[in-house]
Amino acid sequence: MKITIELPESDVKDICRMTGEKKKARAIRRFVLDALMLKRRHEIAQKFISGEWGAELKGFEESQAADRKADRIGERSRRK
Repeated sequence: MKITIELPESDVKDICRMTGEKKKARAIRRFVLDALMLKRRHEIAQKFISGEWGAELKGFEESQAADRKADRIGERSRRK
């Protein structure tokens, strides 16, 4: 889809600088796609934060406990 927009030249220069693109159309397209990606990530994160989505990590707690135990053992051996 092709869209015509009006932006101040200073904003277009900033967009080109931020995206690393030299051509205006490419820079604006990349900027919009990056902003869309960030918004989508935010929506997904909100679903996890709100509890709408979740993940069960089987063995996570046991793994964390084993890591802590290994760290304590490693600290003891370094002290000697």
